[in-house]
Amino acid sequence: MQLEPIVPVGLPVPDPDSLAHSERVAGFIRERIAEAGGSIGFAEYMQHALYAPGLGYYAAGASKFGPAGDFVTAPEISPAFGRVLAAQCAEVLSGVMGGSILELGAGTGTLAATVLARLDELGVRPAAYQILEVSADLADRQRRRIGGSSIGRVPVAWLDRMPESFRGVVLINEVADALPVERFLRRENGLLQVRVATGDAGFVYATGPADARLAAAVHEIEACVGGHLAPGYCSEVSLGFGAWLADIVNAVQDGVILLFDYGVSRREYYAPDRDSGWLRCHFRHHAHEEPLIYPGIQDITAWVDFSAAAEAAAAAGASIAGYVTQALFLLHGGLENEMARFQSLSAEEQIALSRQIRQLMLPGEMGERFKCLALAKGSAPIPPAVVAGDRAHTL
Repeated sequence: MQLEPIVPVGLPVPDPDSLAHSERVAGFIRERIAEAGGSIGFAEYMQHALYAPGLGYYAAGASKFGPAGDFVTAPEISPAFGRVLAAQCAEVLSGVMGGSILELGAGTGTLAATVLARLDELGVRPAAYQILEVSADLADRQRRRIGGSSIGRVPVAWLDRMPESFRGVVLINEVADALPVERFLRRENGLLQVRVATGDAGFVYATGPADARLAAAVHEIEACVGGHLAPGYCSEVSLGFGAWLADIVNAVQDGVILLFDYGVSRREYYAPDRDSGWLRCHFRHHAHEEPLIYPGIQDITAWVDFSAAAEAAAAAGASIAGYVTQALFLLHGGLENEMARFQSLSAEEQIALSRQIRQLMLPGEMGERFKCLALAKGSAPIPPAVVAGDRAHTL
């Protein structure tokens, strides 16, 4: 395992203001490391880098989404994603009296605006559109993007916690991948926790004995994949993911949860050839694998173990309504309706739309890497987009 981080070749150099902010974040983390006696677990490092109050990547004011940010999400790529999703929300709401929509981590607010506009076209009016956002900066951006407290006479409200009882559709698009993860290293003589310490030129990796909770999680993984992971195998696991998802499931009385993210089943996640894990960082639209550089000004994510998601949801009382690729979700959710106007577009608009659809649909882009896990409670209708091509048996 490489102890010293290496700046990937070709990564853009941050501007002076960004570097100054990153140093403030690094100073905050160094203080936490000193308080802990010299090192902290990777999950704690990731938590501080992303969410430290007023400093972390999602807590500060830098652009994150779109051309001026570090990455782009499906709703930002094309309104077709949000419009197809809106049609699926309409299917669910048709069977839930007084149902609302709740979006977790609404980014710039683009998805909310698109879904509400399409629902208005369809004549479907949810009781409310609620947004649960942990970032005050992003909540402000969402308010500006949506442009008021209602769209199509649907009230829009921001929450600071899950409601106690919810009916309708819960949308979770690219949120689970930003939950902090612990990293672990399998050795012949035991299991180590990957930690973060302070070095001469920045942060460095360290290791320590895995505590009981991490050891139990890795033993469970190994039982699933059929034996001990090979010596030298390094990967990650989100110890808080199950409780986080259970809280969401427990809040739903009657409805459907649609969780979109890049991820795979547990057997794929911990396959022998994935011995360096699935951690990814995003900086100025460059993806790389070094989280210890540029703290606070780059995104840090990990692919989702959808088997863990299905298990946690089922244990909390939800049924698995479907597990499909993003491409199949869009294909069976009515993408052809969004393409019906293709011939009426200008040549420039046709090229742009074709490029957007390719990015959403192609296997090498988002089509296969991104999945949708649908979870159901009560008697809410299951949206047809998650029924055809269901791969829940692979989880």
